[in-house]
Amino acid sequence: MVDFGGWDMPVEYSGLIAEHMAVRTGVGIFDVSHMGDIQLRGPGSLGAVQHISMNDAARLQVGQAQYSAMLYPEGTFVDDIIVHKLSENDYLFVINAGTREKDYEWVRTQARGFDCHVSDYSDYYTQLAIQGPRAQETLQKLTNADLSKVKFYWFTWGTVCGLPNTLIARTGYTGEDGFEIYIPSDEATSERVWNEVMEAGAEFGILPCGLGARNTLRLEAALSLYGHEISESINVFEAGLDRFCKLEKGPFLGSSALQGVVDSGGPSRKLVGLEVVERGIARDGYRVMDSSGNAIGSVTSGSPAPFLKKNIALAYVLRIFAEVGTEVAVEIRNCPVKAVVVPLPFYKKPKKATQS
Repeated sequence: MVDFGGWDMPVEYSGLIAEHMAVRTGVGIFDVSHMGDIQLRGPGSLGAVQHISMNDAARLQVGQAQYSAMLYPEGTFVDDIIVHKLSENDYLFVINAGTREKDYEWVRTQARGFDCHVSDYSDYYTQLAIQGPRAQETLQKLTNADLSKVKFYWFTWGTVCGLPNTLIARTGYTGEDGFEIYIPSDEATSERVWNEVMEAGAEFGILPCGLGARNTLRLEAALSLYGHEISESINVFEAGLDRFCKLEKGPFLGSSALQGVVDSGGPSRKLVGLEVVERGIARDGYRVMDSSGNAIGSVTSGSPAPFLKKNIALAYVLRIFAEVGTEVAVEIRNCPVKAVVVPLPFYKKPKKATQS
């Protein structure tokens, strides 16, 4: 167990590699109750969401979610979030644990000019993530909702483990198919549902998964982590998240600074994927160098990739070194170790075969 954003969190249960492989090949369950939940409700809620977040929430239908981020006026990250449209004039932000108080204050402050009510419901819910290719079969045993009708980044409501009106979202942070369920946070209910999910997934080899596997899974899928790939000193274009940033929707917090980045020809550094081709593991904070030994950037996240069986890393490098195929070096224990820039994500889940 370790401290994580003020929570006691398990790093691993049975072992990081076993947990990682369970999610890639079968199913795993994560307790992600540390994530925060902020609701914006009222006639001005869409206006507030559009002002506070960079994606275009006007495109959302009821029951749909989108990846987005809240930005400072400089175009850098307050936090990345998932925005859910619960109903007309009713939106839910799912936020990170370590930034919860900061995020809530930010949303409350920035929504003041809009006719909407901001509520922090983080402590009301236990959030369980059921992830992997057998996640649907596992959860379907426990709910009356037809999960086959829920598309990726959509959600529905249903009875789960006898609990009516449970939010079931087809989202996740592993690079796999999966669901996140929001249940009452009292200990008895949380423990009962956890045990019922474990029982339902037993035939698929379900394993409880900790922070270690969550990190290696998201790294293989090249998903950003606050404090690593995104922070208050990194902007959207540097982070390569501009596909989720809709400057064309009109002004929002950070948009004019980001337009300035576009007008000046783009960012001077970029987030890239590295595969370490010599012996060595690139760790967070290690320097990245060019062939002459000049520092050109640094690693933000690095680890052996259990499924890919390679040593991989995400790193910020000067833009001229960001081209796929570029050879660089990572300084590991004062020695340059060869690495190459590779396409992202490192891992993509296989497409399901269609029935003929």
